[in-house]
Amino acid sequence: MIKRVFDFSASIVMVISLSPVLLGCAAAVAFSMGRPVFFRQKRIGLNEMEFEIIKFRTMRPPKDGESMLLTDAQRVTRVGEFLRRTSLDELPELWNVVKGEMSLVGPRPLLDAHLKVFTPEQRRRHLVRPGLTGLAQISGRQNLTFGQRTALDVLYVDTQSFWGDIKILFKTVGVVFGGGGVETGQVFSDVDDVGLKKIIEDEAKAGSEEK
Repeated sequence: MIKRVFDFSASIVMVISLSPVLLGCAAAVAFSMGRPVFFRQKRIGLNEMEFEIIKFRTMRPPKDGESMLLTDAQRVTRVGEFLRRTSLDELPELWNVVKGEMSLVGPRPLLDAHLKVFTPEQRRRHLVRPGLTGLAQISGRQNLTFGQRTALDVLYVDTQSFWGDIKILFKTVGVVFGGGGVETGQVFSDVDDVGLKKIIEDEAKAGSEEK
């Protein structure tokens, strides 16, 4: 209960105080990439319930033959690279926090494809609301493999506390300003140690065959 009250109150304050930044980011995206300004995608939340995440758009649309999920490095724009490096692209998720779909601190929300490769132990990461930041984000971010991130997510579930969340939030500020752990041009297969790439490719192939 305390966590939810804190999430709601802090998010409202942040939305109001950061409104000039939010408007500036929206303008930069609109000017450089056109509309839509926001990127919306279905993600897995608390108890594996699906919800729609909202972020600032950082990539151009995929060309013919390009996978939506496996070509990030090729499709990120210059403005998008800056937004990712500074984590400003995540700010619209404050609205997800206000709505109760996310928390300020928790495991990052993932695509449903992860449910097909996760073990029962790894799926325990969904016993809490997903967060804007979490234990994995202050422990290496994109320098960690999917398996390593998930292990930290499960550890968070087992050790979470209000004051632990406060510490993670403060450490997140340092990580963001330090710019560490962000690999904009990262190759998907470099961190995929759970077999996610094959699932995504198989789903994309099945989708094209249905057409």
